[in-house]
Amino acid sequence: MRTWFGTVSGALFGALLTFGGPAPAQQDGGLSNLGIVQSLILTISPDILFNQSAFGQRVVREIEEESAEIAAENRQIEADLTSEERELTELRDTLPPADFRARAEAFDEKVQALRRTQDEKARAVGQRTEEARRALLSAVQPVLLQLMQESGAVAVLDRRAVLLSVDAVDITDEAILRINEEFGEGAAILPLRP
Repeated sequence: MRTWFGTVSGALFGALLTFGGPAPAQQDGGLSNLGIVQSLILTISPDILFNQSAFGQRVVREIEEESAEIAAENRQIEADLTSEERELTELRDTLPPADFRARAEAFDEKVQALRRTQDEKARAVGQRTEEARRALLSAVQPVLLQLMQESGAVAVLDRRAVLLSVDAVDITDEAILRINEEFGEGAAILPLRP
């Protein structure tokens, strides 16, 4: 007995196979869709789209640079705090207990404040990737719409959510080419890091 899912997935797969071949050449003065798959359903891999686009690669480079800067700051802060802690420890025997306690508490507050600041910087860098992915998918909607129209498609699905498809309906590579042509490293999508 076939389930509803089996019937629907079988019908979709059949439609993909029926419409999945490349379009025949058209006599339209060079405006044909030769090489663009003709299918009702197309798929795209958002991760590959981001990671292989010039924009995504630029953002990854910037994030790596920022992460390296934060790591260098953390090493410098650690060295400074270690030195300051050593000096404070040496003063322990020469300062009155109340003075030492006040200095130790101030040092502890400074350490906690620096930790919060550095943690916030690291979180902000971590969020940039997700923000950049959303910005890219929003900015490239016209490109994807054009690919849909050229393919005669009614939907573009995230490839991760598709149980079964033929590779011919995946437009990720073509989308990357067009996105790179239109946006380059994507300063219009997300400003370059200063």
